[in-house]
Amino acid sequence: MIIELKDVTKRFGKRAALDSLTMSVPSGAVYGLVGPNGAGKTTAIRCVMGVLRPDAGEISADGEPIYENPAVKSRMAWIPDDAYSFPQADIDGMMRFYRSVYPGFDGERFEKLAGAFPLDRKAPIRRFSRGMKKQAAFWLALALKPDVLVLDEPVDGLDPVMRRQVWSLLLSDVAERGSTVLVSSHNLRELEDVCDRVGFINGGKMLLERDLSELQEDICKIQLVLPEGGELPDGLEVIHSSGEGRLKTLIVRGPSGRAQELCAEAAPVYMEALPLNLEEIFIYELGGEGHEVREIVL
Repeated sequence: MIIELKDVTKRFGKRAALDSLTMSVPSGAVYGLVGPNGAGKTTAIRCVMGVLRPDAGEISADGEPIYENPAVKSRMAWIPDDAYSFPQADIDGMMRFYRSVYPGFDGERFEKLAGAFPLDRKAPIRRFSRGMKKQAAFWLALALKPDVLVLDEPVDGLDPVMRRQVWSLLLSDVAERGSTVLVSSHNLRELEDVCDRVGFINGGKMLLERDLSELQEDICKIQLVLPEGGELPDGLEVIHSSGEGRLKTLIVRGPSGRAQELCAEAAPVYMEALPLNLEEIFIYELGGEGHEVREIVL
C-alpha cells in the first residue's frame, strides 16, 4: 500500500505544523521520517492515520483518501509514542475489542505472538511499565496483519533484546507480506539498520526525501592533510569544514570517488574518505542557524 501526501498543510491557530508537506511512502518498504523536535513528524502521522484532518492538500493510500474512510483505515495500524488502552482493560480484553473492530484480525496469529511478548494477559495494562505497554501495543497491532503500520518512537522504553525482537517481527512482515512501515524516531542509528527510504522534515516542510542508499552515496567525509601552502581545489561542494592549518575534515556533497579525485588535485600529504551514518547526514543536511552543535562555557 502506497501512502502519499501532496501539499498537506495543517495549522493550529496561527502556527503551521505542516506547511505544504509532500512525501511518498513506497509499498513494501520501511520509511523513516526524521526531524528535530517540533518539526511536524507527529502531526504528519496523525494526519496519515486520519486522526487529524488537514486544512489543505491530499492524503491517500493506494489512491484512496484516508480521512473518514473505514475500508482503508481497517488495513492500517498505528502505535503512537504513548500507546492507549481502556482504563480497566487487560490484553485479552483489548484483543476482543480489536477483533470486533478490525475484520483482518487474526486470532491464531495473536496466540502465536504470545511467545514473543512475555506479558501477563490478565493484568490491567495501565499497571504495566512503559516498555510493557509498548510490547502489548505491538502484540495487538501485529495480530491485525496490517498492510500499513505507522509507528511513532516505536521502541522507546524497550530493552535491547525486545528491540531486536520487535524489529525482527516487523521486517519479517515487510519481507513476507509486503507490509508498508512508516516510522518516526529520534534513534537514527537504529533507523539506519532498517529503513529503505528516509524523509528529512523541518518546520512542517520536507527538506529531503531519498532512498537511504542513494543518500549515503551522495555525501561523504574527507579527511586530508594539505601540503605546505596548498589550497582546496575548485569544484568541491563543501557543506561543512573543520580543522586548523593544513589538517582538514570536509563534509562534501557528491559521490565519494569524485570528491577524492578533486581533492587529489591538491596533492595532499594524506587523504581518507569515510562514509557518514544517518545521524551525521541528518545533522549536516539539516544545517542552518539553530541546528548546529553549540559550544557552551560552563
